[in-house]
Amino acid sequence: MTATDTHRSIEAIWRIESARIIAGLARMLRDVGLAEELAQDALVTALEQWPQTGVPDNPGAWLMTTAKHRAIDRLRRHQLMERKHEEIARELEAEQADAMPRFDAMLDDDIGDDLLRLIFTACHPALPAESRVALTLRLLGGLSTVEIARAFLQPEPTIAQRIVRAKRTLAEKQVPFEVPRGEELAERLDAVLGVIYLVFNEGYTATAGDDWMRPALCEEALRLGRILAGLMPRQAPVFGLLALMELQASRTHARSGPGGEPIRLLEQNRARWDRLLIQRGLAALERAQQLGGGTEPYTLQAAIAACHARAAVAEQTDWNRIAALYATLAAVAPSPVVELNRAVAVAMANGPAAGLVLVDALRDEPLLANYHLLPAVRGDLLEKLERHDEARAEFERAAALTRNARERELLQTRAAACAQHAATG
Repeated sequence: MTATDTHRSIEAIWRIESARIIAGLARMLRDVGLAEELAQDALVTALEQWPQTGVPDNPGAWLMTTAKHRAIDRLRRHQLMERKHEEIARELEAEQADAMPRFDAMLDDDIGDDLLRLIFTACHPALPAESRVALTLRLLGGLSTVEIARAFLQPEPTIAQRIVRAKRTLAEKQVPFEVPRGEELAERLDAVLGVIYLVFNEGYTATAGDDWMRPALCEEALRLGRILAGLMPRQAPVFGLLALMELQASRTHARSGPGGEPIRLLEQNRARWDRLLIQRGLAALERAQQLGGGTEPYTLQAAIAACHARAAVAEQTDWNRIAALYATLAAVAPSPVVELNRAVAVAMANGPAAGLVLVDALRDEPLLANYHLLPAVRGDLLEKLERHDEARAEFERAAALTRNARERELLQTRAAACAQHAATG
């Protein structure tokens, strides 16, 4: 194996093992920043040694053991006798001979609980939303600062500062490394799910830049969602979100053409939809419903996605069912965006004129003032009503509002087509 191959192997192993290592260390040290630092030290050691010695038979265990050694060395060197390190340091002084075996046992125990604690810590409400996303991808996804910055089209120093500040905030506020309980659990879980879905959405339809999608972010969100479902098997919202992501991700290969251009839902080749992801999504949806989450927002959105997934061709889509689900979602989690989506469903079920009435009712909604999909939807409905001049103006407005280059090209193409129709009568 060449040095390049070894480095690639290390990167892959780190993606798989880093969260487990950081989580185990954080439970002992009660300091997420220090835990990540020590885990990174282990990674650096691997990068230095493995090209010469080869990848160990159990690389995850090697990294964990190395990180443990670093942790114990740090505790001894700094004699951390106060607060969160007091008990560990006292034991090390009194029983140095058997410190490593006991430390091993404590780190290797309940790794699932440790991962859950790490997820809730990284998504703590004490942190701004953008910091939660960056820290989650860093600690649980094993992504580098460069990779996170590239994914969100942000300068690398900006992402680095967010991560540093997030870890400093967690330390200064002495955020406990634990899973919340009771009433706090639902609120905190919603924040965790929000971070995961934000990551997924940014991958599914990029907010800005030259790419229509960033599949790597979708895959990372799916991985986190699946981990969370395994760790919290009785939480309906977790399975609702997982179902939604699996079902939406099933369309990935059909959502763009050979040149990366977007393909709209009704025009996609459904033979290219991933049947395995659809099966997994439907199973997760059933689980969410069995757990009593049938009217949870994520579950309702997943049920809407399931209507599309069950239709072999676009013409078989049950738009009446989708419109009804959106009406329920609007009652449970009202928002202008939900109303806009409901308008689309109503238009598909009852005709574009019926949908346009609902869309026009949203035109003065402040939260949609700069939302490009409002004029895009209105343009689509006007085009179907053969009001081409009005449709062209809406598509041009939508194109000016979007920051995604691929989406802008699609909207400009539709505007040009409307202009041509208007000119030819």
